[in-house]
Amino acid sequence: MPAALSSAPPAPPPLKEESATARILGTARRHLFTYGYNALTMDDLAHELGMSKKTLYLHFPGKDAIIGTIIDGIGRAMRSEMEAVLNDPKLTFVQKLHAVIDVVAPRLAQTSPAMLRELQRYAPGIHQKIDELRQKNIPYVFGRLFRAGIAEGAVRADLDPDFAAQFWLQAIRGLTHPDTLASTHLTPKQTFEKALELFTGGLLTSAGRKDYEKLFTR
Repeated sequence: MPAALSSAPPAPPPLKEESATARILGTARRHLFTYGYNALTMDDLAHELGMSKKTLYLHFPGKDAIIGTIIDGIGRAMRSEMEAVLNDPKLTFVQKLHAVIDVVAPRLAQTSPAMLRELQRYAPGIHQKIDELRQKNIPYVFGRLFRAGIAEGAVRADLDPDFAAQFWLQAIRGLTHPDTLASTHLTPKQTFEKALELFTGGLLTSAGRKDYEKLFTR
């Protein structure tokens, strides 16, 4: 065998299905949160990935399917991270609240009012998926948080945790609606932080408030 051929590196293995899907989702996610819904096209995505549109369509039927998968993945990751927080016996109520915000805030920081407006107008199914994730996760997570706070004396004992969780859900749904964001000129992250400050102001006992301010007032 010629020396040149014998010393040549082996051919790379064929791209695995999982790797291709992960690359598509990772690239699409960066585009979506950087440039918005309308700027993400299958043509641009295929070009950046170095694959044909035909190959891209073998993995996903269109960009809405890609974005829907991205949203589902974000939802699963957030739920898993928040479960870990809620199940940690070493954390106090306020520490858990702080940790949950640390899970939520980076995702909200990626989301612009303009992108939400685009989804509302041009991809209502995806906009609805985001709302369904809120309806599923917010009452569950915050209901558990409020119960933990009541048990340790950081939250008022007369609070109805289920009502408070639903109240918080409806507040966030309304405040992060594209029309509301256009009116307040706030980002989703800023809205969440301001809403939380107002909400907890009527939620905590004096001991809980003192602990809250120690962690959140910096």
